[in-house]
Amino acid sequence: MDWTALSVSLKLALATCLLLVPFGLWLGRLLARGGFRGKPFCEALVALPLVMPPTVLGFYLMLSFGADAPVGAVWQRLTGDGLTFTFSGILLASLVANLPFAVQPIQRAFETIPANLREAAWCSGLSPWQTFRRIELPLVWPGIVSALALTFAHTLGEFGVILMVGGSIDGETRTLAIAIYDRVQAFDEQGAAIMSAMLLLVSFLTIGVVYGLAGRRRWRHV
Repeated sequence: MDWTALSVSLKLALATCLLLVPFGLWLGRLLARGGFRGKPFCEALVALPLVMPPTVLGFYLMLSFGADAPVGAVWQRLTGDGLTFTFSGILLASLVANLPFAVQPIQRAFETIPANLREAAWCSGLSPWQTFRRIELPLVWPGIVSALALTFAHTLGEFGVILMVGGSIDGETRTLAIAIYDRVQAFDEQGAAIMSAMLLLVSFLTIGVVYGLAGRRRWRHV
């Protein structure tokens, strides 16, 4: 069992959730409520990672993260480090690859809230922030939970994008999915089977715990 690779995978999944889901909450609400010009284009950009092959997405991200590319050059000026073959690079790539998993469930949850419910809250004297915190947020909680579960599970299993951007550096960019691939390439089927079972177990437990918490919260509000 490659515990270092598992540690990198869990660290990457947690960081991706912490950074991406709050952004998904803002963007999902904006897309659900807004009728602005260019909304279909924004929704298409959000959904693009779902239909692009991971290696293609990873290839374009690798080019964008290079020292001569705008994103990589700005990052290097700000931090002094490059993005390719680093944990920061695979984290940024993971944020892009998981964007639809964080945004779409929350957007769909916001779309189920009737507009007159917000208007009633405002007429009752609640400010827009109070309406969001006390009315909207509890109603979209299942969508937030779904976004957390999908983002975490997808990050754990992500392979193509991470490999293209980060390679397979032990303790830095070598995730459990890449470690499984390396074991298969080395004809170590037993080692690959053990790590695959661990990845399956962690993903299943994560989704089970998150949905269990969501179920308890819904039950308390009945």
